[in-house]
Order: sequence, then structure tokens, then C-alpha cells
Amino acid sequence: MAATPKALLLKFPGTNCDAETARALQSVGFKTQVLPSALLEPHALDDVQMVVFSGGFSYGDYVMSGRFAKLTTLSKLGDGLRKFVDKGGYAMGICNGFQILTQLHLLPEGSLIHNTSGRFLCRWAGLKKNSASPYLSEVPDEFELPVAHAEGRFVGIEDAAGDYVKNGRAALLYTSDVNGSTHQIAGLQDETGRVFGLMPHPERFLWKQHHYDADWSGAEHGWGYYMFRSVFAAMK
Repeated sequence: MAATPKALLLKFPGTNCDAETARALQSVGFKTQVLPSALLEPHALDDVQMVVFSGGFSYGDYVMSGRFAKLTTLSKLGDGLRKFVDKGGYAMGICNGFQILTQLHLLPEGSLIHNTSGRFLCRWAGLKKNSASPYLSEVPDEFELPVAHAEGRFVGIEDAAGDYVKNGRAALLYTSDVNGSTHQIAGLQDETGRVFGLMPHPERFLWKQHHYDADWSGAEHGWGYYMFRSVFAAMK
């Protein structure tokens, strides 16, 4: 029997969704460790199968969301995270974590900038799968998750975003224009499918009781639960 997969959650100053994300991962079977970035070293990746960048406001988002977290990660790990992925490791970024993975160039090139409204957005958003992904195998073609961000609008260079939609790198799309993202991109994956970033928060919809409709009966659990269970199943 394969060993239980372990997820390492990196915590930067300002990260505030690590505990909820750790509980979400544990609920589907992962072992988890939350590690402050000050303690991060290359050997921290030796016994883990997935690295997770949780949501929040790393370093207060004072200089472009995810910028300082990127610099900290590179100063601590060098190219260690890239080597980790190349050896078969998984990496997931949620909201601010998506911004960090983009800054680290582990996802297709592009930027996450201020919403077209110019305001912080906190609401539920409709989503649809655009391609196969180990993170999406157990969710339906269309579902919904909460979003909460100010810099969640994805833009690509020279309409690269259109190519991402066509080639499946844009694995997750909004069903409507939520924040001005080009082609309504909500999540991206790399060419392997093991690196995945999304702006919505799956850890905030684990159980039916998390839904705004008390009578929601779309599934036994919330859709976020099935996202985490999807990637757990892919590792077993």
C-alpha cells in the first residue's frame, strides 16, 4: 500500500488561509505540515508529495501580490521547487498562492492584477472545467466556489490567454465576467497538470453547511472537498 501523501503548506507573513487549507487536505486523507517561511530550507521538500501556497495577503501585498513571497521562496529554495515538480511533485496555489506560483514562473506566463472594478471582491462565482486536471477529476463540469481577492484579474501577454484556453492550460474558467480576467480564466495548470493555481477558495466550501443556501443538495460534500479529493486520488 502506498504511503499517505504529505502536503507542505508554506506560511508567509500575512498568509491567513493555511489552517483552513490544512484541515481541507486532512479531510480527504493527506498528512499536512504548515511551515513558516523563516524555517524553509531545501530539505523541507524531501518527504512531501505536494507543496501548497495558501491564500491570504503575503507580506501585505504591499509590492505586487506574491512578489515578496516569490523572492523569499527563491532565496530559501533556489531552484528546489522547480526540481521538486520535475521529479513528479505537485504544487497548488490558492488565491494569493496562485499569484505566487505565477510569479515563480511555475505556471503559464501572465499576471494577476487589480480587478476591473478596482475593489476587493468577495462573493460566490460560477466555474466550469475547460480541460482535464488531476485537481478537477471529481467535480462536475460546472460548479461554484467563493472568491475573495482584489488582484485576481488574469491577463496574458499578446493574448496568450486565448492560447491557454485552447490548449487546456486554462483548466478552470468563470461562467461569467467576475473580475475582468481575459477569457474569464479562473485557474491555470502547467503542462504536466501537477502545478495548479486558482483564484477561488476551495477550502471555504468543504461541507454542505458552508453553502449560502441552507437547502443546497448538490452533493454529499461541498465542491472544494472534491477538488482536494481529486488530487489525493491522483497521488494514490
